Amino acid sequence: MRLMTKEIERELQKSPLYSKDGQGENAEVVVKYFNPCGAGTWLITEGEKQEDGDWLMFGMCHIFEWEWGYVLLSELESVKLPFGLGIERDLYAKGTVGELMR
Repeated sequence: MRLMTKEIERELQKSPLYSKDGQGENAEVVVKYFNPCGAGTWLITEGEKQEDGDWLMFGMCHIFEWEWGYVLLSELESVKLPFGLGIERDLYAKGTVGELMR
């Protein structure tokens, strides 16, 4: 599964880094990524394409606990999980950070 699509790129271009500053859990999630084998959820609210073509993204992340943070698309794409799996994109996640954290 591709983690970045043209549609997600368009949405992130409308939500550059710092554009949702202060919205907290009311910020609209552009894309949700998750680890299908265990801990790891990323609710991406903002992003910016880098000069090298990678994407620097920001949002609420959960590994051990929920916290705001940055992640590079290339970092998510490089994760190798058991059974040949990798990080997945939730095709149906829509809503705010607060709604999707529950």
